[in-house]
Amino acid sequence: MRAARQRRSAHPRNKSPSPACGGGVGERVPVSSGSGRGGRIALRRTRLAVLACVILLAACAPLPLRPPADAGPREHTAYVVSNGWHTGIVLRRNDLGPGRVPEAADFPRAAWLEFGWGDREYYPARRTTPGMALAAALAPSPAVMHMAARDAPPRTRPGALEVVAVRLSTAGLDRLAAGIHASFDRPPGGRAESVAPGLYRHSLFYPARGRFHLFNTCNSWTARRLYAAGVAIDPAGVLTAGDLMGRLEESEGVARR
Repeated sequence: MRAARQRRSAHPRNKSPSPACGGGVGERVPVSSGSGRGGRIALRRTRLAVLACVILLAACAPLPLRPPADAGPREHTAYVVSNGWHTGIVLRRNDLGPGRVPEAADFPRAAWLEFGWGDREYYPARRTTPGMALAAALAPSPAVMHMAARDAPPRTRPGALEVVAVRLSTAGLDRLAAGIHASFDRPPGGRAESVAPGLYRHSLFYPARGRFHLFNTCNSWTARRLYAAGVAIDPAGVLTAGDLMGRLEESEGVARR
């Protein structure tokens, strides 16, 4: 199997921050703001009201529990990938552990798997609009998990992809795999079915747990998973890919690849 590769123009490589983690920016389509000045004022007030509610929800959200101290050696490696606005986690297939992520059966030949969490509408979209991005950012919305097959660990491609290797203990790796497994939204006793084609040739989207909004992004999800695995970063306030990658660079056991 060839490594999962970037889809065509629908998957952007621009570095401008997006309020929604997900698929390509595509062609920007103007969003109607109502008729005249009154419509614009009403729309602005609605956006501000929604933003105030999201900020209140974020302020009231509990901080993640501090992970237990790891006494064992950090002899396992996970990878964090960033294209400048979206981050994901890459794990060796065998490191998931027995019974975890049954959806991996959709990629029987993959030696490595990449996971990314994001907004259910915006992330898989082949063509997005500013209205979709605004809705994803301001209104808490359902989420999806993107899983992509890889035949080798990722490597940094200047100007396109930044990769860091994260060293984990056996217990930390187990918690990371368990957190990824628990992020899928599955029926009782079953497995999740794909809801959309993925961004790459060998990838798919699946329903995921959690609600996406401006203060709970793909990068927030990645930060919490790493923190629970014992990586010495503070996930509070991580919103952008730059937030996360900057904190990882200052953490022990992390190296550029």
